[in-house]
Amino acid sequence: MAESPEHEGAAAPPPRRRTAGRRSGPPGGGWGSRLPGGGWGGRPPGGGWGALALALPAWLVLGVFFLLPLALMLGVSGAERGVYGGLRPVADLAAYLRSGAFLASYRQTLQALYLGIAWRSLWMAALTTGLCVAIGFPAAYALALHAPPRRKGLLLGLVVVPLWTSFLIRTYAWMFILRSEGLLNHLLLGAGLASRPLPMLYTGGAVIVGLVYGELPFMILPLYAALERLDRTLLEAAADLGAGRAAVVRRVTVPLALPGLVAGVVLVFVPSLGQFVVSDLLGGAHTMLLGNLIQNQFAVARNQPFGAALAFELTAAVLLLLAAGARLGAGRAAGAAGAGAGAAGKAANEASASGQPQRSWELL
Repeated sequence: MAESPEHEGAAAPPPRRRTAGRRSGPPGGGWGSRLPGGGWGGRPPGGGWGALALALPAWLVLGVFFLLPLALMLGVSGAERGVYGGLRPVADLAAYLRSGAFLASYRQTLQALYLGIAWRSLWMAALTTGLCVAIGFPAAYALALHAPPRRKGLLLGLVVVPLWTSFLIRTYAWMFILRSEGLLNHLLLGAGLASRPLPMLYTGGAVIVGLVYGELPFMILPLYAALERLDRTLLEAAADLGAGRAAVVRRVTVPLALPGLVAGVVLVFVPSLGQFVVSDLLGGAHTMLLGNLIQNQFAVARNQPFGAALAFELTAAVLLLLAAGARLGAGRAAGAAGAGAGAAGKAANEASASGQPQRSWELL
């Protein structure tokens, strides 16, 4: 069959050949790279100034409200205390620096009395953090994985409700509960569990109770956020392969919730290390912590250089702790998925070795 003349003259266009070593670019040879949609993208010349302008307010706030006070505190810590308090003017700054007299306040912090106060603050903050972990992890676990969905919001609200009230008012409430004529002693005497009022207020135990009560929500909330995002299929896989509940929690749940645990530890340990309200109201003169010592140096003893030196050392320790926590949390978050999958297999192997039956329904 003969073809029409207009089809006879039509020929397929030759394939376009790409020239080696030539990179295609936008019209006019400007900046950018080819995007999948066909357009051109990239950072235009001078784009770095726009990013700098966006970050400038944050840097200004950080410098004015954090770095500048830190520099002032460092300067005050190297000064000399006046006869009646305040700061003594330095006549010859160069000679003062060469003599090492600006380190006198830091040398004073190394005395046995102040090292004992620092050690007491450290172990009380560590004990508070440990108790918050022991109470907060089961609470967050039950709230995230076992609470009914229709009541989860109510239970989460009960965790947050104490934060709506002033921390000082809540601490005064504990004073009324723990004092000799308080509610707790009244209940113990009425139930016949005590023959006389027990001395519970103005003790180290009262300080620990107040610290745990005040910091517990800051442990539960990060743990709840981490457990809420947990991949349930890993729990089901470990249980279907025969892992028990304890093995699943130890090998799967805890490694995946470790970023939230690290965040909770930092949020609890740091305020507990520097607080002074709870130890002042619930501990009285029997419990002196670093926060109380710093407050007394500024308000009572009027030794500003020594108080600034204590505060600067405490701030440096807290910043190091935050940096270590952020580094550990980032590393754990990056490898959480792979660690969780491997932990599920380990839990299954552990359960199969012990001969435990499958019970995935218990974990749901």
